[in-house]
Amino acid sequence: MAAPEDEDEDFDLGISLESVAAIVDAARAVQEGEESGALAREEEDEEGLDAEDDENMDEDALRAFINDLNEDEQASLIALAWIGRGDYSAEDWEEARTLARERNVRDPADYLLGIDMLGDMLEEGLDELGLSLEDEE
Repeated sequence: MAAPEDEDEDFDLGISLESVAAIVDAARAVQEGEESGALAREEEDEEGLDAEDDENMDEDALRAFINDLNEDEQASLIALAWIGRGDYSAEDWEEARTLARERNVRDPADYLLGIDMLGDMLEEGLDELGLSLEDEE
């Protein structure tokens, strides 16, 4: 259920929906590539490393994008993943963001990319908050 427009203005996600949409798409591509990439890499070893290099560039670009976000945006992204995973509810948004900000001591990209199905978790977190990526498409 989407939040009414006046509620959207009052709710501070702390990161743009456009950035979240880009991260969701890239995370899905990278993580799906990891699942199907092992066999492809074995085949590529005989022919060259072009596919593996492209895959790593995608992950490297995603890591750089996440690491270039400011601390508040990184904390919002982590909190969003936690809500999508079910660790927190939408009502706990500020608490989750505060905790994510306090715990943001290691590489946030490494942490986030270590979450299975990160793209799905982020999208589910948005859904819990009454927001949708469909508005960005």
